[in-house]
Amino acid sequence: MAYLTLDMDIKKQKSGEKRLSKWFFRKKKSKRYDPFDLRGISDVDVDEDSDDCSDAMFVRPMETNPQVLTDDLRIFVGSWNVAGRSPVGSLAVDLDEWLNLKDDADIYVLGFQEVVPLKAKHVIGAENPTAATNWNVLIGKTLNDKYGCPWLTPMLNPINNDDYNYAQEYGTSETDLTKDQDKPSSSYSKYKLMASKKMVGVFISVWMRSSVLKRFKVSGVKVCSVACGIMGYLGNKGSVSVSMTIEGTSFCFTAAHLASGEKFGDEGKRNHQVSEIFRRTSFPRRTQDGDKSYPLTILGHDRIFWFGDLNYRLFLEDNLARQLIRTHNWDTMQNFDQLRNELGVGGIFQGWEEGDIEFAPTYKYSSSNYDRYSGGAPARSGEKRRTPAWCDRILWNGEGVKQLHYVRSESKFSDHRPVSALFSTQIVALRKSNPKVFPTPFPTSSTKHGNTVNFP
Repeated sequence: MAYLTLDMDIKKQKSGEKRLSKWFFRKKKSKRYDPFDLRGISDVDVDEDSDDCSDAMFVRPMETNPQVLTDDLRIFVGSWNVAGRSPVGSLAVDLDEWLNLKDDADIYVLGFQEVVPLKAKHVIGAENPTAATNWNVLIGKTLNDKYGCPWLTPMLNPINNDDYNYAQEYGTSETDLTKDQDKPSSSYSKYKLMASKKMVGVFISVWMRSSVLKRFKVSGVKVCSVACGIMGYLGNKGSVSVSMTIEGTSFCFTAAHLASGEKFGDEGKRNHQVSEIFRRTSFPRRTQDGDKSYPLTILGHDRIFWFGDLNYRLFLEDNLARQLIRTHNWDTMQNFDQLRNELGVGGIFQGWEEGDIEFAPTYKYSSSNYDRYSGGAPARSGEKRRTPAWCDRILWNGEGVKQLHYVRSESKFSDHRPVSALFSTQIVALRKSNPKVFPTPFPTSSTKHGNTVNFP
């Protein structure tokens, strides 16, 4: 019985091949064909007088069906409360250490708090772009000098406001990038400033490697600020956010400075401000968006990074906290961390993630001696006593994100230590590739160009 079944299968296969060959080589009486002869195959003209199709191919057209690919990008996210101090030349060394340029990234997203002192004239008065410009100049110089590529943008195209971003789309066909390719390497910036936004003391600066701009299409770059400080609407506290889309993946970067205070219940103020930032941050559609659908809210993005001086404290008595710090008992301390509690119970950051904290609290260091925490025993006259805490944090939300490291830097520029995290994240890249060509299985004796069979 088995031999009989096998013999029947072979006969059916040969019969099918014979019918297919007969159909394929038959002389055409008409250019029209019966679509039910072979489903999904289009018959392309074959020379009536020829029995040969040596170049007949099965071609799967890909031009109208972009192939979905994934690529990895390395994103550096950093946060630093600079205590109202302006950037100075000597800070370049500290900045270099913070940015960890030995392990360079494709995108640098830097968030600052208190880039100006939080005094009434800065909170209530008009925005002054000077601090933002000074920080951008120093960041650009630090990123590009390493490669012998001085950042010339501030000199060639001065940034004359604190709401600077690229509104247009970028890709390999952009005129300005083509021009950049023709420039000598000595004047070509390795990193480009993509977006910059300042609100009183909160400031965000986003930089992208030039080669990434050439390789991928970057679009929908938008910025938004939300003030939720004094009376709920002044900018001494709040956030600045940047939205952008790289190929088929949307990103949102939110730098925040939340309410201070270590009294019981102060965490509720911070939770409320987080809710307000989520509710009030928006990226409205613009005329240049055309028919493209960009995310309108923070949570509408594929990959979200939230970072800054979030000011969450420890539910710990001061002396006990300092004792745990001396023994580097970070795991025990994290059990009393307010933000970890929010993440654990599914509170204000439900579904968000943060890497393991394996470094000392970043706040508050003494203003007279940045090697020690403020207010330690014996008490210093006039020095604020603050229980050390991890005020400076980096969180993320979204699929396809892997944290590579989460560390603090040791700059003594302010009473906060800067923190940073390096991520590897996938993006969806839509590519139009050449048609995929498969050699025909039919035997031929000579060559005829242009004979194809197309799969729809």
